[in-house]
Amino acid sequence: MRVLLEKVDTTKIYDITTASATIKELRSAKFDETIEIALRLGVDPRHADQMIRGAVVLPHGTGKTVRVAVFAKGVKADEAKNAGADIVGTDDLAEDIKAGNINFDIVIATPDMMALVGKVGRILGPKGLMPNPKTGTVTMDVSKAVNNVKSGQVNFRVDKKGNIHAPIGKVSFSEDKIKGNLEELVKMINRLKPSVAKGKYIRHATLSLTMSPSLQLDAQELMDLR
Repeated sequence: MRVLLEKVDTTKIYDITTASATIKELRSAKFDETIEIALRLGVDPRHADQMIRGAVVLPHGTGKTVRVAVFAKGVKADEAKNAGADIVGTDDLAEDIKAGNINFDIVIATPDMMALVGKVGRILGPKGLMPNPKTGTVTMDVSKAVNNVKSGQVNFRVDKKGNIHAPIGKVSFSEDKIKGNLEELVKMINRLKPSVAKGKYIRHATLSLTMSPSLQLDAQELMDLR
């Protein structure tokens, strides 16, 4: 970490292009580290109209293989399977979840399945796996939902202190892919800015690897992304 810190100017504010290049120089682990962006927003999540939550499909994917479980029946179950869902079911899937068999990363459900999904909500909720219309995981278009998740969809949600943490790729990605993913995510967050939010929207932003110090990003440059 000391060696890595020597490569980082802690007083510098990095523009997106420079940060996308510099972050690759901080690689130290033997595995392909995840690149994560952290944003502190000028919102108060205690108010429902300032809760920022959504999803975006990164243009260059996340670099991670995602396992998808889908609650659907009939034709919609077939659509999910054809789209590449790893697990598709109804009561049987709910029973597996109750038994602790959670070998998936994302859960998608058709609206008519939400009563059933609600029965395992206490298990899925704390793990961040509960389907939600705002992230596109409660939908009749299960085929599109599965394809989005498989191709690099990232779900994000502001925490109680107004922070958002989200992966934007792997350190093995090219600088252009890192920059492209970062910009696409921030554009979506900017589009979700509440009209009631006061003051500076993005107050602080950093970019880091799984095992690295962080780079401070230019918050104004991020807010200017449209």
